[in-house]
Amino acid sequence: MTRLLPRLRGIPRTLVFGAVLTLLVLGGTFLLDPYRNFQLATVAAYFCAAAGLTILIGHSGQLSLGHAALMAAGGYGYALTANAMTDAGIDGIPRFLLGMLGALVVSGALGWLLGLAAARLRGPYLAGVTLALVIAVPAVAAVFSGALRGDQGLQIAYDGVPPVLERLIAVEQWQAWVAILVAGVVVTALAALARGRLGLHMRAVRDDETAARLNGVRAGRVKVTAFGVSSLAAGAGGAVLCFVTQSVSPGAYTLAFSLLLVVAVVLGGLGSIGGAAIGSVLIVVLPWLLSTAVSAIPLPAEIEQRLSGNLSVLVFGALLIVVMLAWPGGLASLRRRRSHPRPRSGAAEKGDSRGSTRTESTLSRDVDAGSVDARGADAEPRHPEPALATPSAPPPQRKR
Repeated sequence: MTRLLPRLRGIPRTLVFGAVLTLLVLGGTFLLDPYRNFQLATVAAYFCAAAGLTILIGHSGQLSLGHAALMAAGGYGYALTANAMTDAGIDGIPRFLLGMLGALVVSGALGWLLGLAAARLRGPYLAGVTLALVIAVPAVAAVFSGALRGDQGLQIAYDGVPPVLERLIAVEQWQAWVAILVAGVVVTALAALARGRLGLHMRAVRDDETAARLNGVRAGRVKVTAFGVSSLAAGAGGAVLCFVTQSVSPGAYTLAFSLLLVVAVVLGGLGSIGGAAIGSVLIVVLPWLLSTAVSAIPLPAEIEQRLSGNLSVLVFGALLIVVMLAWPGGLASLRRRRSHPRPRSGAAEKGDSRGSTRTESTLSRDVDAGSVDARGADAEPRHPEPALATPSAPPPQRKR
């Protein structure tokens, strides 16, 4: 994209790149069968939640173990709103858009409450709060069983292909289109936010909260905003998953699934949108490949039953250990290593004056820009401190 459009920089390039990539994925659905399109739609739903989680952990430094609860909030918000629209006689695309709005409102409100807690908690205390939230999902569904239908969950009306596209695509491809479009909008917005002023403030709070406060950054507001943005992305993913499966239930958003989202972003690479995409593909495709391989091997029924639920967990654990030992930056760091190879030892020892000058100028420019963005436009300018006078050597004494 940089070679094709060399004049684009920053957020405009992110928007163009997101639009082009979304169109390419939409075109790729014509090459897939219905089941593969269903898998692609599931990957797109998980991609929304994983992208929001990698922004939250990788950029703002806040650990969340309860993003499955935020996805459940989005799914239930979509289902309740869509069923209300069905009773009112509204269907089709208007019902979907209103359902998405309901999902964003519910998940955003829950994320805002978590953000208020995150502004006062950190580390294991914050992780404990989010962990308790995802554990409480089945209990909440049971307490409000009149509206949420308990463990059975909610079913929504069938959303078929619009009449204009009935002869062109199947239902699974239409669901994949909707999921890809929503994921494209959500992920592109997250990437633009990460490249902008909010992303700079989140990284400043993550690296040193005290220094960020001294430079005029409101750390509490940044934490609340980061949790709110991440919860909106997770709610959109839950709404898309409800649209694809035509139902939502607490059994689909367990603690194991919430931890699997964290594993996905760690495997892909914290803070990397591309890494979130890799992790989303892994958590959908890898269990399917393992189940296919186990069913193809003639095994006793007892062993096959034990492997069906535990083999994927074992493989994910082994894969996480291998990736953390070989590539601590995640699988997305492989592309960066190829594009920026390490210098040879001889060149590193001798040093390159041009490269060092360029590096120093780049660092100074980034530091200046970061300090201006962190302090804000209304902050008072800093005055350079006077240099300390170093004592000069004593004059030579005359010999007698």
